[in-house]
Amino acid sequence: METTRQIVCIICPRGCKIDVNMKDGETKSIVGYSCKRGETYAHTECTAPTRTLTTTMHVTGGSLPIIPVRSQTPVPKGMMFDFMKAINSAKVEAPVNIGDVVLENVLGMGINIIATRNMPRAS
Repeated sequence: METTRQIVCIICPRGCKIDVNMKDGETKSIVGYSCKRGETYAHTECTAPTRTLTTTMHVTGGSLPIIPVRSQTPVPKGMMFDFMKAINSAKVEAPVNIGDVVLENVLGMGINIIATRNMPRAS
């Protein structure tokens, strides 16, 4: 079955409206992009979409009970809830610095979760 999907590119401020023609799950044509990055984005978005996961994680011994975190690399969109379950069941021990890996190799996919804030130990 052949379908056409229109997406708006988010790679740069231009916001190109891109038409992606798909047949049997494969990209047949991509039109409307202004740069190669837009073409790559459109292809990836229609065949294997990913997102950077941002959330919070529980901290023990910290000055606050939670710390903001994000995935170090994009997560497959269909696995976001599985990643959230893994993060919600984990805890990190304070102190933590920005950029520290607080959860390694989530679900065996080679994607790490990193801290996006410093968290000193509670005084």
